[in-house]
Amino acid sequence: MPPRQLYRLRTRSDRETIREAEPGKDYVDAETGEPFEVVGKIIPVAPSPSNLPYAVENLRLCGCSLEQLVQRDVNDCPHCGRRMPALADGE
Repeated sequence: MPPRQLYRLRTRSDRETIREAEPGKDYVDAETGEPFEVVGKIIPVAPSPSNLPYAVENLRLCGCSLEQLVQRDVNDCPHCGRRMPALADGE
């Protein structure tokens, strides 16, 4: 069975969960009853032979003078704090 894509789901009160999600299906927080909204895909993006978020195919250079490797799905560099440039299609 091919690996399934994991998604980050969040409620309006900022409760989060990570799970597989199907299009068109509604997910509800069992404790609060609030609906979950899909806010992002979790890396590695399926199908990938790796379950490791820090695998080489999931990293990119920050671009600052520190030239540190960071995860592809972050918005701000954890090393210098600068905003990461948008990924080009196919990256």
